[in-house]
Amino acid sequence: MVEIFAYAFGIMYTPGPVNLLSLNAGLNGQVNTTLRFCLGVGLAMLLLFLLFGYTGAWLINPNYQLLISLAGSMYIAYLAWQLAKSSFTAQVSVEDRETKNTTGTLNFKSGLFMQLLNPKSFVAILPIATIQFPQAQITGMSIGIWSFALASLAFGAPAVYLLMGARLGKLIHHPHYFRLLNLGMALLLVYVAGDIAYNHVYIKWL
Repeated sequence: MVEIFAYAFGIMYTPGPVNLLSLNAGLNGQVNTTLRFCLGVGLAMLLLFLLFGYTGAWLINPNYQLLISLAGSMYIAYLAWQLAKSSFTAQVSVEDRETKNTTGTLNFKSGLFMQLLNPKSFVAILPIATIQFPQAQITGMSIGIWSFALASLAFGAPAVYLLMGARLGKLIHHPHYFRLLNLGMALLLVYVAGDIAYNHVYIKWL
């Protein structure tokens, strides 16, 4: 059973679109508002773990996976654009950056929606729900308990990046560096969106 947590931790806590957005929000001092975004991410993972834990992977048609991945990559690219645009237009001071939301609207709804469209969610969940749960003889009510525990782990991933960003943000005092960091995060998100589009849409479409 330790293997389940090890796999989930390795997948969830590596840099991805959700974690990068949380890191950027922390840099910009948006800890309190972005915690709701993290809760949305956790709920999305709970729903997906319960769904696939009790039904298996038969609900996910390959064509649906392509559509989900395409929608996810487009949404991430949109967030990257919003972030990059704010990097060029916003004149954010250290004192007032808490009132600026440079990533659009990182709220509960956007966290839920984004994680449901994140192909990384399925990479994390399907092996656990369809292989590791049966191997560990996790069935019935135990699936619900494990789903809640793993969803809590999923909530913790963006929350950790958020707190790391907040800590780093306190060490930076010039607005110019915040604009550069926002632009850097936007470029990373563009890379993530392109990687998803290529590996989860283009390659599988061929």
